[in-house]
Amino acid sequence: MNYREARVYLDAISKYGSVLGLENMKALLDRLDNPQKSLKFIHISGTNGKGTVLAYLSTILRKAGYRTGRYISPTLFSYRERIQVNEEMIEKEALARHVTAIAVAVDDMKKKQIGVPTAFEVETALAFLYFKEKKCDIVVLETGLGGALDATNIIQTTQLEVITPISMDHTDVLGDTLGEIAVQKAGIIKPHTTMVTAVQKEEAREVLQKVCKEKESQFCEVETKEIKDIHYGCIQQSFSYKNWKDVEISLAGEFQIQNGALALEAVNQLRKDGVSLSDEAVYEGMKEAKWAGRFTVISQNPTIILDGAHNPQAAKALKKSLELYFKGKKLYYVFGVFKDKDYKKVIEITAPLAEHIITVETPDNPRALSKEVLKNEVEKVNVSVEIGENIETAIKKNLSYMGAEDVLVIFGSLSFLGIAAKVIKDGGKENG
Repeated sequence: MNYREARVYLDAISKYGSVLGLENMKALLDRLDNPQKSLKFIHISGTNGKGTVLAYLSTILRKAGYRTGRYISPTLFSYRERIQVNEEMIEKEALARHVTAIAVAVDDMKKKQIGVPTAFEVETALAFLYFKEKKCDIVVLETGLGGALDATNIIQTTQLEVITPISMDHTDVLGDTLGEIAVQKAGIIKPHTTMVTAVQKEEAREVLQKVCKEKESQFCEVETKEIKDIHYGCIQQSFSYKNWKDVEISLAGEFQIQNGALALEAVNQLRKDGVSLSDEAVYEGMKEAKWAGRFTVISQNPTIILDGAHNPQAAKALKKSLELYFKGKKLYYVFGVFKDKDYKKVIEITAPLAEHIITVETPDNPRALSKEVLKNEVEKVNVSVEIGENIETAIKKNLSYMGAEDVLVIFGSLSFLGIAAKVIKDGGKENG
């Protein structure tokens, strides 16, 4: 099949939804000669911050001369962003060729009534095939959902595990308590490896320590007291951590200092394990790392922020950053979220800061909360709210309300941020 046909095939498979478990993944990869077995991985789980830590580490590894694969989801601008080698997207021809091979394997599974892989499982297999073909030295991989039963956890050749802050999210499938969710996130820890974690709440921390002890793996935690010399800025920030002095980062957000410290702790552990990472590669990689949609300043005149704050922990981080960088400024929101998220809590945290809010929904996405329902919920906290006809109209209307010093914040589900960025950057239409 060609690229267009491959995309149609992937879209068709997405109707099977999301299923936790590794049985189908194992059956699929067995039919594809298990490409993941020839690769080394840095595996990242957690609730928030996975993508930015992945960006830091993969950029550092590329700067150090390693052919580095990165697998991310969701993406903002192109489907092919999900699978990259040295930050170059998978080629259309390669995607079509590998999806053709995967389709043959899926047909065999159907015939033998073994099961049907989900879209995420197929995409993960596609990534492994491509990374093997490109002879990647290392792959930085983030989980899709949870950890233990996530499709990415089929891997066994882990160089390092990294766990970002764990909070209450996806409680319908991961568990009702922080401890239960932590058990799922800790499922990526393999025997006799090193696990590096952000500072966790005690309930989650105890789970990670217990799992490391059971697996005879090293437990390594970010030391908050070692984070020093912090200089905040919405375009550039800097901090020191342990042996790393005045590290510059180009990712905005108060939370990026913690994410940066986690990445540097991971670097220190990789070095101990014999991975050659020069000081120059680390400093350059930290500074050059980019991650769209996480408190991204997309325009400075006027100031426009994109942020994927879709759960309470991310909403708290967004609130802190807005108060840090834009204290005293009038804030205008374009806000949309999925109905399976704790959107009422997100509203409670963020809505009081806004001068005016316009609610939107991601077009053609069954998970999207309707803009009408969202408006009604926002109104309980902030009465200055209206429904946006569509994303483009909502952005333009808010811009017409704003003064020169005001700030537009477009946030919520990552699913609509790509549309918003297109509208702002090149005058694109919502359906373009």
